[in-house]
Amino acid sequence: MIRDVLRQVIDPEIGLDIVALGLVYRVDVSADCVRVDVTLTSPACPLGELILDDVDKALRQALPATVRPELHLVWEPPWDPSMLNDDAKRHFGWTPA
Repeated sequence: MIRDVLRQVIDPEIGLDIVALGLVYRVDVSADCVRVDVTLTSPACPLGELILDDVDKALRQALPATVRPELHLVWEPPWDPSMLNDDAKRHFGWTPA
């Protein structure tokens, strides 16, 4: 369910959701918290804060008030195009492996 919520968050530069782009590294759900580790395609991403704000907003709208989202921006492992899902690879004209 959490990944479905995160599919609503679109990288505005690329026009694809952050799950398809492979930017969601980890989702842990507990009774009172949902921890999400995300990365960006580049540390220099000019819209990184916007994407993180969109993740937080999407989770807060979807979760009960008793469950808090906890976002972590991570850089390990570094993102690379092999992390794209097959639909995203096709979007860029790449043949999925």
